[in-house]
Amino acid sequence: MPAINSIRQLRRDGLSITDIASATGVSRDTVYKYLKKDDFSPQLPAKQRRASKLDPYRPLIESWLDEDRSNWKKQRHTSRRICQRLTEECGVAVSESAVNRYVKKLKEARKSKEDAYLDLDWAPGEAQADFGEADFYLLGTRTRMRYFVVTFPYSNVGFAQVLPSENSECVCEGLKKIFEYIGGVPARILFDNATGVGRRVCKEVRTTDLFGAFAAHYDFAYSFCNPASGNEKGNVENKVGFIGRNLFTPLAQVHNIDIFNKHLLDKCLRLSDKPHWIKGERESQLFVEDSFALSGLPAKPFDPVRYVSVRANKQGKICLCGHHYYSSDPSLAGKTLIVARGRSACRYIPTTARSYASTGAHTGMRPRTRPIPQASCRFFA
Repeated sequence: MPAINSIRQLRRDGLSITDIASATGVSRDTVYKYLKKDDFSPQLPAKQRRASKLDPYRPLIESWLDEDRSNWKKQRHTSRRICQRLTEECGVAVSESAVNRYVKKLKEARKSKEDAYLDLDWAPGEAQADFGEADFYLLGTRTRMRYFVVTFPYSNVGFAQVLPSENSECVCEGLKKIFEYIGGVPARILFDNATGVGRRVCKEVRTTDLFGAFAAHYDFAYSFCNPASGNEKGNVENKVGFIGRNLFTPLAQVHNIDIFNKHLLDKCLRLSDKPHWIKGERESQLFVEDSFALSGLPAKPFDPVRYVSVRANKQGKICLCGHHYYSSDPSLAGKTLIVARGRSACRYIPTTARSYASTGAHTGMRPRTRPIPQASCRFFA
């Protein structure tokens, strides 16, 4: 610093660049450098990273760690196992402690880059979806069933539908009923990673064929939470508990699930007649902005069914989901049938359609286990 101060002082005294260079014994470029510099603040010392012997093998180690994400937690690589594989397969002469330090730093660097949280500031027209569980008196029998909840975080308004399962048929049926009730389709829906419509595996998102067709039919975007990251959909998490406490306590009586769900949507909307917890305005008024951001319904409704091929036994019965038996026409015994699996109505269609009750209680179509089957069905001879 004394030499730098001398250079700048000589310049202030009027000396030329050549004279300053001669007087201080430095080059002209050095004189120019310190005269042009305008910030002499102390700089944070940067730690110089020395090259590691394991750097050439970093892509290989990362590939092993990526593979571990899809493996059972008890069959994942430890630092010792990585060291053994490097020694046996690559001939690397390195200590286990060095591998342990390297893998630890590598995991920390990967975690800081990949573990990101979703923005909690949601725009109008965006939604979150998740499932909850509650007990109901279904036809007088105490039964535990799921209820599907869709919330709009901007207004904190949520809607629920009671469903027999968490598969893609039930999710599509629940979304369809909610879309028709609110008269539009959200711009984007965030799903839990455990719902039956699909899940995130590493950076890849896999969905069922039925849900993919449903999303294309109603033209909305969707995304999935990171695994074990419920904080990314905190609005619907809270709404699931709120609806369970306010609408299903004490236990609700369900005689017809379709009629119950229709009234349930009205009850959910009435729950929003209160001030927003942070914005001050009433949630029902904020939902108007959500409604304006919705896209229109398609011209034709979506039929949320999945077609499967099954073979009837000698009694003319078929088995769905491994434990639900249904009776069809005895004349179809031993024949292969195309079954349309859905959520509600059970219909057998040999030549002309005959509709039965949504509970499947008709003698021509009777499940042997539960009053509400996991998957309703239609038969095609």
